[in-house]
Amino acid sequence: MSSVSSAVCRIALASALVLGTLAGLAGCGGAQLAPESTFVLLDGSKKTTADLKGKVTLVNFWATSCVTCVAEMPQIISTYNKYQGQGYDTLAVAMSYDPPSYVVNYAETRKLPFKVAIDNTGAVAKAWGDVQLTPTTYVVNKRGEIVKQYVGEPDFAALHRLIEKLLAET
Repeated sequence: MSSVSSAVCRIALASALVLGTLAGLAGCGGAQLAPESTFVLLDGSKKTTADLKGKVTLVNFWATSCVTCVAEMPQIISTYNKYQGQGYDTLAVAMSYDPPSYVVNYAETRKLPFKVAIDNTGAVAKAWGDVQLTPTTYVVNKRGEIVKQYVGEPDFAALHRLIEKLLAET
């Protein structure tokens, strides 16, 4: 690593620590393990962070009241449909302030093809860097490490390239 990129990583790490987020860690040599969390799915079943290992997973924090979240959802569905047969998964985590009935209605009427969790206590959002802005999306590699964070709508072409790169890893 060059001294410039090393300095950039140190600044990014310091910023990430100050901001309490994982955003600054992407691309700095040591990926951050996804925080231990239990996701309560709409059907009442539970999934843990450990269950994410072995697949490339998109973890999307969203809300039915978030205009950008609703606008990006068709592309998240399309991305899931494109890669799900190759070891890719998506987990949409509804924020604690989102009424569960709205989340269930949205998931059913839009026929979301992936798992949807409701973070009714806010504990999952807190564990994942105190997520408050939606959409906030994390890309987790097969080893359970966060390799990318997006706040706002991702550049889906770049996201697809990243997913393809991560799917190719052993």
